[in-house]
Amino acid sequence: MSTVAPGPAPVSSPTPSPGSDRGPAEAPAHAATPRARRGRVRPWPGSGRPGDAGDLAGLTSDDLVTGEAVALDLPSAPVGLRIASALLDVLAVGVAFVVLSIVLALATIRTDDALFQAGAIVALVLGVIAFPTTVETLTRGRSVGKLVVGLRTVRDDAGPISFQQAFTRSLVGVVEIYAFLGGPAFLTSLLSPRGKRLGDHAAGTYVVRERLRLGLPLPPPMPPQLASWAAQADVSAPPAALMLAVRQFLARAHSITPEARTAIGVGLADQLTDHVAPVPPPGTPPEAFLCAVIATRRDRDLARLRREARLRDRLLHRRG
Repeated sequence: MSTVAPGPAPVSSPTPSPGSDRGPAEAPAHAATPRARRGRVRPWPGSGRPGDAGDLAGLTSDDLVTGEAVALDLPSAPVGLRIASALLDVLAVGVAFVVLSIVLALATIRTDDALFQAGAIVALVLGVIAFPTTVETLTRGRSVGKLVVGLRTVRDDAGPISFQQAFTRSLVGVVEIYAFLGGPAFLTSLLSPRGKRLGDHAAGTYVVRERLRLGLPLPPPMPPQLASWAAQADVSAPPAALMLAVRQFLARAHSITPEARTAIGVGLADQLTDHVAPVPPPGTPPEAFLCAVIATRRDRDLARLRREARLRDRLLHRRG
């Protein structure tokens, strides 16, 4: 009686579960990752992925993330400070208008009435639009009132404003501040999460407190038990959202309940293994693995910057 050696089992296409609108040809995105194709063993089996890294970090499109994957919290200025700044700005604009009116009146007083009226209009335009636009452009977002109370106008991505944005804010301000006595600006500032007035919405800007200390957490140290593994590991650059989630988790781990701390730590460590080869030794705590990756990336980036600085110094020295 002859026996037939069993061959490889046929691969069947996945069938969609009842109520699911995913077709047979579709598969989860993480099933096609290089780690799944190589059959790498996860140090934390069955961990899964409890949410996107951006959700775990609370990262939104309004957050400012630096190159070190640190989110800088730039809160908008309170309405009270903005009102005080606006009153000082109106006073400065009034002074500028009076000075320009006197200068142009003295220059056109001996001419005809049409030229005198044109000078008054020019003084109004220069004082109400050109003056605040020039000041905010040259001071990179600080008007006279903002200089006094410690505010600054920035772009929605927290960068310095341009001439076009300063001009747009001043042009819309003629209507919402001077024509309607600041009523529309006050109402829209109360309704906007960032305290934006109509000019800010039109220009894509908002006002922040400049005299605000930004405290950055201390970087996590390298766990001693993973120092030898980290020295030989190949750690690629993870996405900024994932690195931000890891940093925020490590900074707030002490304030999280043990169950949530374990679940989030294991999920982040599982996502981070896609960017590490080889995986850490079995039995490695997830938080220790996260600290090791952060410290490794930091040390290697610092070493790269030092090499580039030495090379730049040598090149400049040769040219000199």
